Amino acid sequence: MEDCRKYFLCRFSFIHHLFGTKIISSTLKIHPNSLYRWIQEYEKYGESAFPGHGSALRHAQFETKKLEKEHKLLQEELALLKKFQVFLKPNWK
Repeated sequence: MEDCRKYFLCRFSFIHHLFGTKIISSTLKIHPNSLYRWIQEYEKYGESAFPGHGSALRHAQFETKKLEKEHKLLQEELALLKKFQVFLKPNWK
């Protein structure tokens, strides 16, 4: 699998430099924007840009961001409850 991927990447970069993205996308019947995005992701993330079947890396990043957002919301709720805790205490004078 690893050899096949390296062979494909070398071959794609050679063909990409010869023909350009628009010709390749029309030949493969892929929208040019998809091909541009894949190229940018590969340049940014390298080999980890396409982990097997699906986007496991991006799914993990999505889950992390979701949990961070939920954590921030819970912290804000806790801070608000602490501020109003004074009003809930009975007066024992």
